Amino acid sequence: MIDWLFLTEVSLAGLGSGGLYALTGIAFVLIYKATKVVNLAIGEVLMLCAYLFFGFTAGLALPSWMAAILTLICAGAVGWGIERALIRPMLGESPISVFMLTIGLGSILVGVVELLWGANPQRLREFMSTQPLFLGEAYVSAKTATAFAIAAAVVTGFLVLFRFWRGGVALRATATDQAAAYSVGIDVPKVFSISWVIGCVIAAGAGMLVGAIGGISPSMGAFGLTVLVVVIVGGLDSVIGAMIAGLFIGVMEAWAGAFLGGEYKPLVTFSLL
Repeated sequence: MIDWLFLTEVSLAGLGSGGLYALTGIAFVLIYKATKVVNLAIGEVLMLCAYLFFGFTAGLALPSWMAAILTLICAGAVGWGIERALIRPMLGESPISVFMLTIGLGSILVGVVELLWGANPQRLREFMSTQPLFLGEAYVSAKTATAFAIAAAVVTGFLVLFRFWRGGVALRATATDQAAAYSVGIDVPKVFSISWVIGCVIAAGAGMLVGAIGGISPSMGAFGLTVLVVVIVGGLDSVIGAMIAGLFIGVMEAWAGAFLGGEYKPLVTFSLL
């Protein structure tokens, strides 16, 4: 007999995780669409920003809302710096060279975090409700539900901006045809910078949410590997595909963890790939 209540609870938890996959996947897709760079360091950027939030709250004792704003500002600065110092000089080089550069960048970010905060896992200050939440009879973690709601709001806002904001139109034009974008007066290098800034800011938001649910550690950059599966399954240049694939893989992982065991979650994820 199928325990439908248990299956519903597991599925809702999976949708919560999938929302964070989709959010981070959009950061990945945005950078790829605009610059054709497969950024394997997106998980490490997410991890670094989670630690920055930890530093602002635990180290400087700032309020959570102020720490979140500062973290997003720092994330934008990190994205701008990466694009200007590392990615722009590599324009015209082979894709594998840029691909390997992002892998090296990820290793450097892990090293920086371990030097500054150590290698031990940490807990973020509580900034989301921990009260029990029920949808009908199904229990849902309040943190997971809050993270999903925030991710859904950010994704919706991003889609609206991407569609109607002048900068979003420039991003779509550059992603479609860089030469044509140049010909109509779009500052393509500026678009590259904007895509990295926005992508890292989105990753920072996801990092704070992921850290609030499961804690933070230098190894949480592995989250980016699952996101890579999400964007490949959904399409490297498809925002809608990243959203759908993120939710789907989140539910599949939750089912695998509940019915097969936690060790089978990565097996299911990469089997889907």
